Amino acid sequence: MSLTIPHVLYGLFTLLILMTMIFRRGIVLPSLLGTFVIACFYKGSIVSGFMAIFYANLVAAQELFNIFLIITFMLALLNALKDLRADVLMIQPIQKVMVNGHLSYFVLLIVTYVISLFFWPTPAVPLICALLVPAAVRSGLPAITAAVAITIAGQGMALSSDYIVQVAPALSAKAAGVETAAVADRAFVLSVITGVIASLLAYLFYRKSIRSKEDPRNQTEAENIQDYDSSGHEPASNHLVKWSRIFAWIVPVAFVLVVVYMLYNKFFGSSELVGGEGAALVGGVAVILLLFATGVFGKRNALDYVGNHITNGFVFAFKAMGPVIPIAGFFFLGSAAFSKDILLTEEAPSFLFEIITSIQSVLPDSTIFVAFSLLLVGIITGLDGSGFSGLPIAGALAASLETASIDASTLAAIGQLGAIWTGGGALIAWSSLIAVAGFCGVSAIELVRKNFFPVIIGLLAATLAAVILF
Repeated sequence: MSLTIPHVLYGLFTLLILMTMIFRRGIVLPSLLGTFVIACFYKGSIVSGFMAIFYANLVAAQELFNIFLIITFMLALLNALKDLRADVLMIQPIQKVMVNGHLSYFVLLIVTYVISLFFWPTPAVPLICALLVPAAVRSGLPAITAAVAITIAGQGMALSSDYIVQVAPALSAKAAGVETAAVADRAFVLSVITGVIASLLAYLFYRKSIRSKEDPRNQTEAENIQDYDSSGHEPASNHLVKWSRIFAWIVPVAFVLVVVYMLYNKFFGSSELVGGEGAALVGGVAVILLLFATGVFGKRNALDYVGNHITNGFVFAFKAMGPVIPIAGFFFLGSAAFSKDILLTEEAPSFLFEIITSIQSVLPDSTIFVAFSLLLVGIITGLDGSGFSGLPIAGALAASLETASIDASTLAAIGQLGAIWTGGGALIAWSSLIAVAGFCGVSAIELVRKNFFPVIIGLLAATLAAVILF
């Protein structure tokens, strides 16, 4: 097919957005400007360009609002548990298992992964770093190696699949025009492959630095780790101690039952509770637990406390995901599934798909090439330090590069893997990795250097596995 001026402009703005990410600058401005310019040329009207900006953001917000809700509810629950100090009680018993540095490394991996699956790594990092890392360091695990374990398990393996909350697969799937469940399942498998390889390689690389439990350097390092209570965490009053213990059991058990129910429905039930339905179930359970927790803590003021926690959850959600809306709007403009509503036209142009189709003849006809291209695009988009802002790009490209040998869901999962392992906080110092480094009292640059080879090898192996398995 012959490309029109709007096609060329869409391709140029896509390249501009990628280049902007490489230089670690914000991409909201070029996304908004690109939406305006392309709509102006496509409709031949400046007024239509102004309207397209609004409708692109409106369509993106409508499609992604479920993501904001699940983030809000999960963070609100976590804050309610902090009020009761049940969050502390949930993981304190694990400290007793950390008898030596080698065991502590794997305990940190497992605990960080599980907690980050439900609450995301960013809110969970202060809790894990301040309560478990000192115990791990005293057992002989160097603080830098503890930080490696946390970033690989949390910012990498848990966040790149995001299998429980399902923010990442929902973003990727929307842009790719596929089911969230398909992307989530593939991303989960690939994230585990990457994480297991990266964590084992990191252990093999740095195991010689693990000290004996009696080494005096352990106590010195442990004292450099930030105290969890120094961030405004108030101790629970005596009458709440009983409830703290109850909720320290109720919350993990409730979510374990949710996961069991989801898996049962997936393999034995009539429907799969994943994607939007799975996230809705998790969010609903979180809200009920939130109501009980605030009722116990606030009593007469429970009505106000619930509102405050929900408000704070929305603030966090919009800070974390707000910039994604205009970016998603631009890439939704390139998809036939959304362009009709954005441009208010009877036709539904698919700019990105039509661009890829027109240049398909000059691209190597190789599944390996396509898969590793998506991984590279994901890594590039992750350089902005977010990880999530690049998912609409990776998803849109996945839909356009789909072949008979590899489907869009798999390609979207590969792109998601590259974006979040990079920008989510495992491979660059200007991401949430800096929080892990700060709480552990280590250099962010040194932490990136320690992560680099294990993670890159893991990503390459997972991409190759995706080609073979899917």
